Amino acid sequence: MQQAFRDVMAAVACPVAVVTALDGSRPHGTTVSAFASLSLTPPMVLVSLDERSHLLAVIRRSGRFGLNVLGAHQADLASVFARSGPDKFDGIDWSPSEEMPRLPDSAAWMAAEVADCVEAGDHTVLLARATAVDPGEGSLRPLTYHRRSFGTHTPLAY
Repeated sequence: MQQAFRDVMAAVACPVAVVTALDGSRPHGTTVSAFASLSLTPPMVLVSLDERSHLLAVIRRSGRFGLNVLGAHQADLASVFARSGPDKFDGIDWSPSEEMPRLPDSAAWMAAEVADCVEAGDHTVLLARATAVDPGEGSLRPLTYHRRSFGTHTPLAY
């Protein structure tokens, strides 16, 4: 059942983002494909993080995170932040924005404040209010994850 479930979920194209937070002055981040808009009033998102994630522990302490929505040109960056380990930011350019690590050239960005945490299986779902947003230029193609590989979306011609 577990493998069949994974195969079904691989058929779903998902957006890709890097969730970031600061632990003191040290940046932490991880690649996620489980995030979505939750509410417009107030503006809220949900993000799902593995219960064993060090980033989740940092976010639980701070109550805040950044969401860097990646563009198709950032697949290498998504791979860096998808691996395990504490030094994902080594050699990576970033700047503080709203006191959260922000990655340059992302398709969109937001800072969020955690409103609630919901334990769900081996993950925790963060329900968070957007406190700052930058929708980006709108011209960047999004990075997506589908069938266990990165790609992008191409609009259909009607």
